Amino acid sequence: MDLGLTEIQQMLKTSAQDFLSRECPLTLVREMEEDPRGFTDELWRQMINLGWTGVAFPEQYGGTGGNFADLGVLLEEIGRSLAPAPFFSTVVLGGMTVLDAGSDAQKNDLISRICAGTIIMTMAVPEAAAAYEPWDIQATASQQGGGYEITGIKLFVPDAEAADVIIVAARTSSGQDPADGVSLFLVPSGTAGLTITPMRSVGNEKVFEVSLDKVNVAADSALGAVDEAWPIIERSIQRATAAQCIQMLGGAEAVLDMTVEYAKGRTQFGRAIGTFQAVQHHCARMATDVEGSKGVAFQAVWRLSEGLSAKKELAVAKAWIGPAYRRVCATSHQCHGAIGFTKEHDLQLYTRRAKVHELTYGDANHHKEIALQHLDDE
Repeated sequence: MDLGLTEIQQMLKTSAQDFLSRECPLTLVREMEEDPRGFTDELWRQMINLGWTGVAFPEQYGGTGGNFADLGVLLEEIGRSLAPAPFFSTVVLGGMTVLDAGSDAQKNDLISRICAGTIIMTMAVPEAAAAYEPWDIQATASQQGGGYEITGIKLFVPDAEAADVIIVAARTSSGQDPADGVSLFLVPSGTAGLTITPMRSVGNEKVFEVSLDKVNVAADSALGAVDEAWPIIERSIQRATAAQCIQMLGGAEAVLDMTVEYAKGRTQFGRAIGTFQAVQHHCARMATDVEGSKGVAFQAVWRLSEGLSAKKELAVAKAWIGPAYRRVCATSHQCHGAIGFTKEHDLQLYTRRAKVHELTYGDANHHKEIALQHLDDE
């Protein structure tokens, strides 16, 4: 595995840094925390015009023919800037799931529209237990007439209120194995019986409860084979976990940079606090966490991009990066002192998200158990 960026990836990274530093200051992030949608049409349209929504999709659908590793370069910069946009939900959860399991007609329609920026998508999997396991899928979809009737409640669905189409996981049959009988359906927004309610998050990100009360969809709305969708969902969760690890890495890098800059400029006892050994050790520990995160995150992304098994690598990445991001933020607070704990300071924007992302898609203990189960994997 070569962790170095290709020439194209380096160009993508540089252009993303330039664009986000100019168009997405943290003042915008603060504003969007109070906005019901959580993003502006202007920033989203600029991302689309830069071709970001098409980076990981084939040219036949209007994409640029890149791969998941190329997408990871963008996700790192999005995490660094906390860019408020439905990029993760539309591209990672929506588009790449359709690319995996969709029919030719579904791919031609939905992926082409994602690349063109004319549709926002998301995916609704977790329910009351938020376990991302097949036994947690309790929503049901029964055949009615020529289609399906879906009933159930989904939680923590990102950007659901802004989405034009929600991919919903529901149980169409039951068997001895909970993974059997799970299906995916494309549910357009505005469908009768679909109710979307905001959920409060310490990270103030836009996640929603999606309630489906006898929601009727056509038969061709099924994504992949009916009753056989769990492997598709599992791969989608793996991609989402890897993508979130990369975003957390970007956030940790931003916090480290912020802290080093503060330590150089803040003076105490007539000298910069960065000259004190205790502060230097704090920064060194933060840098160690960041560099460790970079290695495990990109290893997981690379294996997924190459179509290789990545269960162990993903588990290691999430088990390490979640706590590491939180540690970086906590240490930064120590370096900043009282000012770092105020709402007016930008550090709290990262700290709150670090805590949310540490738990999303499974906490460290959950992923340590998975890593243990796959220690012998090649």
